[in-house]
Amino acid sequence: MPTNEQRRATAKRKLERQLERRAQQEKRRQMFVVIGGIVAIAVAAALVLTFVLTNKDGKDNKTASGATSTAPVESGGPTTAPPATGGLPPFKAAANLGANCQYPASPEPASRKVEPPHTGKVPTTPPTVSVSMSTNQGNLGLVLDNAKTPCTVNSFASLAQKGYFNDTPCHRLTTSPSLAVLQCGDPTGSGSGGPGYTIGDENLDAFGKAGASGSVTYKAGTVAMANTGQKHTGGSQFFLVYKDSPLPPSYTPFGTIGADGMTVLNKIANAGESTGQGDGAPNATVVINKATVTKS
Repeated sequence: MPTNEQRRATAKRKLERQLERRAQQEKRRQMFVVIGGIVAIAVAAALVLTFVLTNKDGKDNKTASGATSTAPVESGGPTTAPPATGGLPPFKAAANLGANCQYPASPEPASRKVEPPHTGKVPTTPPTVSVSMSTNQGNLGLVLDNAKTPCTVNSFASLAQKGYFNDTPCHRLTTSPSLAVLQCGDPTGSGSGGPGYTIGDENLDAFGKAGASGSVTYKAGTVAMANTGQKHTGGSQFFLVYKDSPLPPSYTPFGTIGADGMTVLNKIANAGESTGQGDGAPNATVVINKATVTKS
């Protein structure tokens, strides 16, 4: 018969073996957890690396194909839509039909934040570009002379595409016998605002050479650029001529107003201007809701 001491020793050894087995099992379980964690981390890292490399390759391929390029195309290329900087599509042909357009910064900052149009070669075809100018008084349909004033038209189209003219007033109406125009294009409505850059003069001989008076006749229906009185200082302001007006040939004529637009323009002119002196804000308040390039 085993003594009590022997039984206690046997029980103690049994308990120690059980504890040892449990410790080994726990050790193996912890090892499996660690290994599983390492594997999971490695898999996640591989997936992330694969995504990064794939994404990078996609970006590289996109840039290489020209899909995201906004640089002007001067001597051919696949670009068929205006770049992010706006304006007409960059020049695509090697023929001598392109105009080299530059838009230097003006001394005054932009009245409404806007990027300048793309510089360099721009096309002179199509010869005309149509713009629908919706106002609270009616629509003013404009046909712009891209063949003869490509740099001015490129700028005007760029400003229209960027919404620069949207919700802006036509701040000035003249009703004197020698000047009959509605002036627009200044977001501030003060007559001194601009886009932050200037445009060179174009097509100044459109109405012939100045006579002894120093003037030529800007015909009714003409769309022309306003300026500061100095050469090459056009910006965003333009004027619409509703009656023949004698002016120095210093203002780029870059388009015409359609028949329906002339009806709207004459309605505005007939309402008069605010000062009674022949030069002031139009009594019939004019706000350009939106200018849209409808054909180019």
